[in-house]
Amino acid sequence: MTFVSPAQIFLVWFVLVALFASPAARAESTSEDQLKQTFEKTVQPFLKTHCVACHDQDAPEAELDLSLFSTVDSVANDHQRWELVLDRLTAGDMPPEDFDAQPSPQQRREMITWIKSVRAHEGEKNAGDPGSVPVRRLSNAEYNYTIRDLTGVDIRPTKDFPVDPANEAGFDNSATSLSTSPALVKKYLDAARHVADHLALTPSGFVFAPHPVIAHTDRDKFCINRIVDFYKDQPTDYAPYFLAAWQLKNSDQAERSLEQIASDGNLSAKYLKTVWDELNREVDPVGPIAALQIIWQSIPQNASLDDAQATCDQMEAFVKDLRPKFKPEVENLTSPKISPGSQPLVIWKNQQMAINHTKYAPFSARQLTEWNLPASSPAIEAMKVPESLDGREKHEAECQRFCEVFPDAFYVSERGRVFQNEASRGRLLSAGFHNQQGYFRDDTPLYEMILDEAGQTKLDQLWHEFNLIADAPQRQYRAFLWYERAESSFMRDEVFDHHRSEDKDSITNEKMDALEALYLEKALREGADKTAEKAIVDYFAAMQSTFRELEVAAEEAHPSHLAALHVFAEQAFRHPLTPTEKQDLNAFYQYLREEEQLSHEDAIRDYVVSVLMSPQFFFHLGSPAKVSSTPVPLDDVALANRLSYFLWSSMPDEELMNLAKRGELHKPFVLSAQVRRMVSDPKIRGLAVEFGGNWLDFRRFEEHNAVDRTRFPSFDNDLRRAMFEEPIRFFTDVAMRDGSVLEFLFGEHTFVNEPLAKHYGIPVPAKSERDADGWFRVDDAVQYGRGGILPMSVFLTKNAPGLRTSPVKRGYWVVKRVLGEHIPAPPADVPELPADESKSELSLRDALAKHREIASCAGCHQRFDSLGLVFEGYGPVGERRTEDLGGRAVDTNADFPDGQNGDGLGGLTKYIRESRQDDFIDNLNRKLLAYALGRTLQLSDEKLLREMHTNISKKDYRFSAMLETIVTSPQFLNQRGAAASN
Repeated sequence: MTFVSPAQIFLVWFVLVALFASPAARAESTSEDQLKQTFEKTVQPFLKTHCVACHDQDAPEAELDLSLFSTVDSVANDHQRWELVLDRLTAGDMPPEDFDAQPSPQQRREMITWIKSVRAHEGEKNAGDPGSVPVRRLSNAEYNYTIRDLTGVDIRPTKDFPVDPANEAGFDNSATSLSTSPALVKKYLDAARHVADHLALTPSGFVFAPHPVIAHTDRDKFCINRIVDFYKDQPTDYAPYFLAAWQLKNSDQAERSLEQIASDGNLSAKYLKTVWDELNREVDPVGPIAALQIIWQSIPQNASLDDAQATCDQMEAFVKDLRPKFKPEVENLTSPKISPGSQPLVIWKNQQMAINHTKYAPFSARQLTEWNLPASSPAIEAMKVPESLDGREKHEAECQRFCEVFPDAFYVSERGRVFQNEASRGRLLSAGFHNQQGYFRDDTPLYEMILDEAGQTKLDQLWHEFNLIADAPQRQYRAFLWYERAESSFMRDEVFDHHRSEDKDSITNEKMDALEALYLEKALREGADKTAEKAIVDYFAAMQSTFRELEVAAEEAHPSHLAALHVFAEQAFRHPLTPTEKQDLNAFYQYLREEEQLSHEDAIRDYVVSVLMSPQFFFHLGSPAKVSSTPVPLDDVALANRLSYFLWSSMPDEELMNLAKRGELHKPFVLSAQVRRMVSDPKIRGLAVEFGGNWLDFRRFEEHNAVDRTRFPSFDNDLRRAMFEEPIRFFTDVAMRDGSVLEFLFGEHTFVNEPLAKHYGIPVPAKSERDADGWFRVDDAVQYGRGGILPMSVFLTKNAPGLRTSPVKRGYWVVKRVLGEHIPAPPADVPELPADESKSELSLRDALAKHREIASCAGCHQRFDSLGLVFEGYGPVGERRTEDLGGRAVDTNADFPDGQNGDGLGGLTKYIRESRQDDFIDNLNRKLLAYALGRTLQLSDEKLLREMHTNISKKDYRFSAMLETIVTSPQFLNQRGAAASN
């Protein structure tokens, strides 16, 4: 492996494309004598008499030239076209009705039988052939998913790329559709650089931020949000602890320990123990803790959870109302001639305020006469300050105890300019300086009272990484120098001229010692007291110590960064690195440092770009350039990649790769177990979007703009996103719980969020009954005209022109996408239907009836119009209706192609269940197999398709039955030529 600079990438790319993407040769095949004889005696005369008049080489109808087929081999090698011929002959619409030379029923049957015989013969002869799957680049979607799993951040670097075209099967994950161009290579180079811009170095390696972190302000944002998110994730509300303590009191502690109850409630066991001890401590009925005990003990043992929760909420309200009233005040620290916003003075105040989080302001309770307690609560008596000196002392002691157990804040996540006594809000983690950058850590109560050892370690790590990634202390100190010279007059004396914020050596020990001496000397000369003097000394000592520690930490982290590069490259290349590859990696880093004179961080970024532009990252499983006719097994690493990109559209995870490295993945029981594990992982959403979205043709619905929003104002961006999400949620649910694929058609449930529920007329439940994203399952969706995929608004809207419905498009979608029929393209002279049904004299049903009177239209429209007319009860954006836009009553009755009559959605599902269910299963199997193999299906796959149908039927149509049949098939486990490893 050779690591190249970005400037060399273009040449490398096109050499590789030329080498790997050459078309594979097909193995020659021969036919049986009987097939040849029938071809010569029956098929060729049939074609000459009934077909080539329209389908010849001069002006072939539908671009189908049947005069080219002169041998059985030529037919077998172009089986896709002949599958269309078979469909047309079977449907009876070719030759068309107005063609003079019509074949007899016997001649038609002989042709159908022969075509099926050729297909069966070829399929059986080559059954299990893995086919040619040339190496290809990752698709845009696969690139995005892979970057997400590689970096841990959903960057989506290809969101503005050209749309990847689809292959014949309708998917964009095959070599036949994924071409490469110089412009596209440039885009991927820019994308790789964009990803590298998200990289932040840490003491143990590197992480990726959700946004670029080149500028210091962006680094601040990344690190601050990580810390604040950590704070917010901690359980610091009081009510859950009061409730957990009540549950502990009324449980069999032998079966449910304090630790177990804390774990079940996602609480801190350490703090629950503190609260438990206080609520059960023997105490005189004096003070706020006694008041809490009285309220808590009033909860009946047999109280419902809701009633107990309500009382615990009252207890929390009491604590939150009372606690600020006991908070000690801290005055600003001042010193003559020094600005009150000077960093040493503000930091001193921050420290005092932090110390006071668990302290009590003496005697402040004497002035309290009202408390946030129920009017009749006995707890009110406990809060009254006794008249006697002994009683007052007990009350004061209990108030101090209350403050120690219930701090005024577990942490401070935002602060205004504290030297001006502003409210404690504003800038996240800010130290509260005036017009200066600087941060202050204030989380001691959280650290000591809530966090366990692992949590403490994590929080320390986040703050340390903040300082290391963002250079926060150094920038804070330089801001101090700037402020004292620019906005304050304290350092404008000539003696301070050698100490400026722009000086590169301003944070050296020598410079800092010199400035401290000058600064302190002037402060004392101007009258600084002992407190201010100590604040100044402590400030310089703390800053200097921090700088030296960070310098050592940064230098010691370099080996960790190189080791992290090895891990990153191995994950990106999706195979174990060889010793040579590791040596090359180190050599490339040294080249960037020594020859290119890059800094350590820039060299790391450049190397990440090179990894992401390497063929080993960018190219996916495929046959080598020299194709052999002999299939060979994929090695376990290649199998892990094929399985992962099939189910997740992304790279293998650690468990999958470890099994591959141990050589265990190819074992059937291990492979099946991994399929079940991977399907239950949320990343199966990749299959729902990339396979389901392309199969059912809603993948790009988020860009759908055909709806007239003036006429349909409810169709806003939120509703459009919800429509897009509904089938993904449905598909993911079926997959993750291994449901029946028949639920796609016959399920009586669906998933909605608030915008979609309102669109459907479905009541929206309380937030507690919805998931974190606001979605919920509707089990009896039939009463709202929903259930399964067919009445989902995404399909009804996409298959409507905007100002009317379209039974044609909706019916065509059902027969093509759902049932798998092949429908030829319409003639060029097809008459237009009304564009706006509100302005049409005819209903769409009547307009279509006239349309079918045209001979060239009737054959196809009879196959799908009826399947679209049943949806007339749904308007252009999938809303239920009883009248069309012209005020005419809608009619959802239809005569289906087999002669059945049905009404609405129920009639359609009954027709499919009774007459077309196998068509749906076969179509789903074919689509999924084509997607899994990354190629167009061939006759050698027919046997596997029959096995898939048999297996899924035997296993109650479970989703896993299709997957396991595919991944254990010869087509999936093998490839032609030498086995690949990524």
